[in-house]
Amino acid sequence: MKFKYDPEADVLLITLSNKKPDFGEQKENIITHYDKDGKPIEIEILDASRTTVQMIQVMLAKRKIPKSVKVAI
Repeated sequence: MKFKYDPEADVLLITLSNKKPDFGEQKENIITHYDKDGKPIEIEILDASRTTVQMIQVMLAKRKIPKSVKVAI
């Protein structure tokens, strides 16, 4: 799996396979590209800075988050 972000376009591209896309479907800010067998091979997240934050907020709302977290650098 590969991730590529274009800050100018604000698009996050997630590549799942090296196959060539045959067709794609867009639902809101997410475009899923499929191979000829209908398997997803690439996901584009448009307006990624906003869309990914919303996705993370949904995930975090489902988890118990500690009040403080120590980060080792």
